[in-house]
Amino acid sequence: MSEKITIYDIAEKLNITAATVSRALNNNPKIKESTRELVIKTAAAMNYKQNKLALALKSGRSNNIGVIVPRIDSNFFASVIRGIEEELHPHGYQVIICQTHESPKRENENLHTLIDAQVDGIMMSVTDVTDENNSAFQYVLNKNVPLIFFDRSKHIEGVSSVTINDFKGGYIATKHLIDEGCKSIAHFSGDQSLEIFKNRFLGYKQALLDNGMTFKEEYVIRTRSSVDAGKEAINILLRLETPPDAIFSSSDFAALGAIQELKDKNINIPKEFCVAGFSNEPFTKFMELSITSVDQSPLEMGKMSARVFLEQVDKTETIKIEKKVVLAPELHIRKSSSRTTF
Repeated sequence: MSEKITIYDIAEKLNITAATVSRALNNNPKIKESTRELVIKTAAAMNYKQNKLALALKSGRSNNIGVIVPRIDSNFFASVIRGIEEELHPHGYQVIICQTHESPKRENENLHTLIDAQVDGIMMSVTDVTDENNSAFQYVLNKNVPLIFFDRSKHIEGVSSVTINDFKGGYIATKHLIDEGCKSIAHFSGDQSLEIFKNRFLGYKQALLDNGMTFKEEYVIRTRSSVDAGKEAINILLRLETPPDAIFSSSDFAALGAIQELKDKNINIPKEFCVAGFSNEPFTKFMELSITSVDQSPLEMGKMSARVFLEQVDKTETIKIEKKVVLAPELHIRKSSSRTTF
């Protein structure tokens, strides 16, 4: 195994000082262009690799960005990450991805690991809204590292966020079901300790009240974002003395489970029962019975998160600003809820 080439090897070969080699490799303006080109050419010929960590420690910049998500096997989070990378790569940044698997402990570990790795910024979707990791968030801010929340956020001074208007998303989905003639609309809600699910619920409830409909607590079922959870939830609703005739689900996967169960019971969709979901997952538009869903614009959310980060940094310093960006939701109306269009 060959020995690792250092700047001292390059300096010896060119009969110049190691300091001159270092300055040339780091584009120091004091070095003549001819010397810089010679050093770079020689370094490449000798297969020299710069120590990125050492450079980061010296310059205070690593050109690495940490991204923390609950999981990456999700179209939504994968699209957000894609948006972040597309926006940051032209600026010379690389992305380090971490997963929490909805564990506050893992989230805490991820934050400290990324700070130890000298990242220039952290973008994340939080696991919950408890105060368990507030000290970790403050630790990041105390290191003068920009922290940006996307999708799921918390109210922490000095932290920017990029979210969607979940209240409006819940409102327009429910209003659409009302416009289609639905009289008793239920709601599959996520964990309302998270603002995204709480606001979707509040939008649903407000749409009912604004249109003279009665809000019924028994029509609100807390579900996980899974097909099986949707099947379980629809069966609870169908066993009620007065079952609903429509569902607005905070999750496309739960909506899919409900549709599968309704089909198994020979309940006609959308003639007898309408369903609308949230997230606009790819499968919603490709199914034979396509699913109405609220689009969260994950690609744009990722790009906007990256832009907020870039606004906070320049080549010399980090600028402490707090910015709240709220994207507009868009309802895609499809066969699962449209009694007139399809």
